[in-house]
Amino acid sequence: MRIILLRHGQSLGNVDELAYCRIPDHALPLTATGEDQARAAGPTIKALIGDNPVAAYVSPYTRTKRTFDLLGIEAERIVTEPRVREQDWGNLQDPVQQEVLKHQRHAFGHFFFRLPNGESGADVDDRVAAFLDGLEVRMHKDEEHPKTVLVVSHGLTIRLLCRRLFDWSIELFESLSNPDTCENRVLDHDGAGWRLDRPFDQWRDSPDGTVQQPL
Repeated sequence: MRIILLRHGQSLGNVDELAYCRIPDHALPLTATGEDQARAAGPTIKALIGDNPVAAYVSPYTRTKRTFDLLGIEAERIVTEPRVREQDWGNLQDPVQQEVLKHQRHAFGHFFFRLPNGESGADVDDRVAAFLDGLEVRMHKDEEHPKTVLVVSHGLTIRLLCRRLFDWSIELFESLSNPDTCENRVLDHDGAGWRLDRPFDQWRDSPDGTVQQPL
């Protein structure tokens, strides 16, 4: 069994933080560069899928749906899955408040800090856990469900998917960097458990000394 995790291509919000003050997060489009990234990622994702049937679970945000469309993947199942959406940042119409919240979140910690009218990382962790529980049941027990799965999602959500799957500590999660736009991670099941193809970049050592396992 294989799960391919793919972050969306570069979005307007990645290059213009004030875009969040004008456009709802879910509606932010890809940039021209992001569209090129998604097209370029297509052959890589197709090679990872091989000749296997694939089920695609795609965040309902504009940037993730467009990324999936540009990959050119013919999936046996395509599911718009809200549980793998981006962390809800609430209302960000005020650019001054947006900057204050980012500093507070960084100081407090990305996992437990709850954004006003939005979510904490822990909230995302809960919905990701529910998604993974259902997905693993389908992959193991539903003979008609493809054994290869593509998840097109967001940076923090992808890190939390791996945190839940491998039971990484919160300290380790907070030390990891998001994958780049249109960067992937591959999870393979070896019969005993899931294995990650390569680690996430770390901006610091985990304070509790834990490391990214299993690899």
